[in-house]
Amino acid sequence: VQLVESGGDVVQAGGSLRLSCEASGPTDSNYVMGWFRQTPGKEREFVAAISRSGDHTYADSVESRFTVTRDNRKNVMYLQIINLKPEDTAIYYCAARESRRLTTNPKSYDYWGQGTQVTVSS
Repeated sequence: VQLVESGGDVVQAGGSLRLSCEASGPTDSNYVMGWFRQTPGKEREFVAAISRSGDHTYADSVESRFTVTRDNRKNVMYLQIINLKPEDTAIYYCAARESRRLTTNPKSYDYWGQGTQVTVSS
């Protein structure tokens, strides 16, 4: 399974972005997809995850500013972020796991993308 993220950009605080993650290869449509983010010197942090049926979970830290969705026909997952803050600056990674169970643990994910940079200026 190959995952490719896109949509990262440099934006001003208060702006919005939509990140995309396209999956290709021998995908199992029942897999869970997730978003993580990482800044230099820190652990990779869970952001959101979504199952094929649309069940989802978010990190407490992202409040209600983040919305995760997916289009199963296109094998694409999205992360809509509004009211961006400088602390949202990070590389955002897409991940997938061969399971129907949602999890926030990055070690439980089997596939990873290369990441897309989000930079929020104050």
